[in-house]
Amino acid sequence: MVQTHGGRLYTGITTDPQRRFKEHCAGGKLGARFFRTDPAYAIAFVEPQSDRSAASKREAAVKKLTRQKKLLLVTAYTANNASS
Repeated sequence: MVQTHGGRLYTGITTDPQRRFKEHCAGGKLGARFFRTDPAYAIAFVEPQSDRSAASKREAAVKKLTRQKKLLLVTAYTANNASS
């Protein structure tokens, strides 16, 4: 999940989160259209999955969550990575 400068959250799947984030930040054809009006700011949440099918299913489930529930995932992710 990527947070924008405006605080919006974008959910997607990739095999390389760092590379994909850089593509979103750079804009152009490689970045998602979502970021054209509100640029990418930070990786807010990463959750590894066993395969692409599992990743797609989890992405769909996360996209259905309310903003509040997404923010809970982000908070837990941030707390776990701050202590690492």
